[in-house]
Amino acid sequence: YSTMFICWASQAALYYYYGIPKYILTKKIFGIFEYEVLEDSVLTRGFDDIFYFPQSRYAYTLEEDVRSIRDLRIIASREDTGVNLAISLDNRFVFVSGHGEYGRDTLYKEYLRDRSRGMNTKKPINYFKNGNEDEGILMRWRAHGDLLFTNWLNYCVYQETPYDITSIKEKEI
Repeated sequence: YSTMFICWASQAALYYYYGIPKYILTKKIFGIFEYEVLEDSVLTRGFDDIFYFPQSRYAYTLEEDVRSIRDLRIIASREDTGVNLAISLDNRFVFVSGHGEYGRDTLYKEYLRDRSRGMNTKKPINYFKNGNEDEGILMRWRAHGDLLFTNWLNYCVYQETPYDITSIKEKEI
């Protein structure tokens, strides 16, 4: 009933359903980024005003493109990463550009993979304690990542999906 689109799926769905393009970068958006909850949503119930979210991608979505669509609300965004979290007015489409599902060492493994392939990927920003790889990883996104998925499952899927699955209508766009 409700669909959460993550990373490339978010960009693909925004284009497919709303004609919103993605913008390609030459430098990877890579690390842990601080976001402010811009608008209350069932997705962010229990969130602090500020939360951290992993990003790992070469493309972004512009705020003004999303704001031009009456069916969409932006929940979290930054100028340097684009839209991180958006939702349709009826909560049936959730768009997440980042990776709240990432484990502690996922970005580090991506970094090592990229480097082993000869790519010039920089170390993930805001990821290591005091910015020092030798001091280990500073985990500060797990609680909000888990809460985002829990809220989506509870408020957008469980409480909204009709008991009689045959009564579900296709989302109108």
